[in-house]
Amino acid sequence: METTKNYFFADMSVMLGRSMRHVFRSMDTIITVTIMPIAMMLLFVYVLGGAIESGTDNYVNYLLPGILLIAVANSIGYVSFRLFTDVQRGIFERFHSMPIARSAALWGHVLTSLMSNVISVFVIILVALLMGFRSPAGILSWLGVAGMLAMFTLALTWIAVIPGLTAKSVDGASVIAYPIHFLPLISSAFVPTKSMPPAVRAFAENQPVTSIVEAIRSLLSGKPVVGIDIWIALAWCVGIMLVGYAFAMRVYKKRM
Repeated sequence: METTKNYFFADMSVMLGRSMRHVFRSMDTIITVTIMPIAMMLLFVYVLGGAIESGTDNYVNYLLPGILLIAVANSIGYVSFRLFTDVQRGIFERFHSMPIARSAALWGHVLTSLMSNVISVFVIILVALLMGFRSPAGILSWLGVAGMLAMFTLALTWIAVIPGLTAKSVDGASVIAYPIHFLPLISSAFVPTKSMPPAVRAFAENQPVTSIVEAIRSLLSGKPVVGIDIWIALAWCVGIMLVGYAFAMRVYKKRM
């Protein structure tokens, strides 16, 4: 059993390295996942920020949690695309003909999504610090932010795995990204929901992105008691992640 586990982790690390090289060689991925969120942050803070009533004098502090979620959401379409490409080229069949763990190739893609988002989020936070972002949060609060972002990434990644394995075309594989891009725009990521019309406000306050944004915002503000938002956010992340994982693994076993 120990030998099997050792081979699984060794195989998975090889697959992770393979997928990460694809990410680093894809300028399109780097621009979409890292540079575009930074550009949005610059636009909102230095062009639109003066006209937005966020309830704080330092708008970048208010904006950063939403920008981090935008960066994660932008990366999801590439998970589906890379999986679709591997399926169409018969890469999975080739790997399965070798003496490697059967699920290692899939886990390589999932962990690549997590690892690439860690790098992207780190770069975005560095730029935010240069723009004036400041946080009184302690180490536990920062660990809470990291854990929340990791769960959000895994939740969206497992959802993205499903079209990546089942789509008939590149467009079909990438279409999952569009509704996910839309959610942060109708949330409290950029402006407080109280300024929205009643119907839009009701949707914004009861969709997962708002709860996750508010939980991260509270953690970064250094509040001693984060409140109910963090439990709602955790419920959304864990619920989506478990459902996505169950369906994705079912599709993977059936298809592969």
